[in-house]
Formats: sequence, structure tokens, C-alpha cells
Amino acid sequence: MKTLQELQEIRERMQKQLGTRQAAETGDTRIVVGMATCGIAAGARPVLSRLADEVVSRKLNGVAVVQTGCIGMCRLEPIVEVYEPGKEKVTYVKVTPEMASRIVTDHIVNGNPVADYMVME
Repeated sequence: MKTLQELQEIRERMQKQLGTRQAAETGDTRIVVGMATCGIAAGARPVLSRLADEVVSRKLNGVAVVQTGCIGMCRLEPIVEVYEPGKEKVTYVKVTPEMASRIVTDHIVNGNPVADYMVME
């Protein structure tokens, strides 16, 4: 960061992401990322950022990207859970930022959960 303009751009981008995270209380689609120490150590922070960036850049209304603590399957971190009204929860495991982009495209935008990344309960 070298200029005030760059700082302003970062601030605006982060405010959009924060708005996306705060939208979780609307009852719409929620994308939840496990951010306990095990998730963070496994790489959940870049996954969370990528998901938020994808939702913001695609202007997906009614989709919230939020974080939670331990999901309980530490060996499968980073874990992403998708909650859609009237549908079963979908759990994705060992998620990378690249996988996060595909989850948004295929699952959130096109309505096709990505079976290759899911854990079956």
C-alpha cells in the first residue's frame, strides 16, 4: 500500500465483505466457514476471504458468508457448510480457495452442490 487511494480501495472492499457477513441474520442462504484454530491452521482464512470476494463480486443478494468456531471434524478442515432455506445442510471438506470459487459458481449460483467436495453424513 503506497497511496491513500489504495487504502480507500481496501477499506471499501472490506466494508462490502463485512456487509456480506452481517447479512446472515436475514434468513437467506448462509455459507459458514469453520474458523477455530484447527480451521485457521488448515487454511480457512483464505477460503473465507475467497468466498466473501466471490459473493461480493457477483453481487449475490441474500447470501451471507459468516464464520463459526469448531465444527467438530478437525481432520477435515477447512470446512464450509452451506445452509439454504428449505434444503438440507451441505458440508464441504478440505476446501481450498479454488474449491471455494467453484462452490459459489456451481452450488450457490447454479444450484448444483459439488459432490466431489462433500462429506456424506
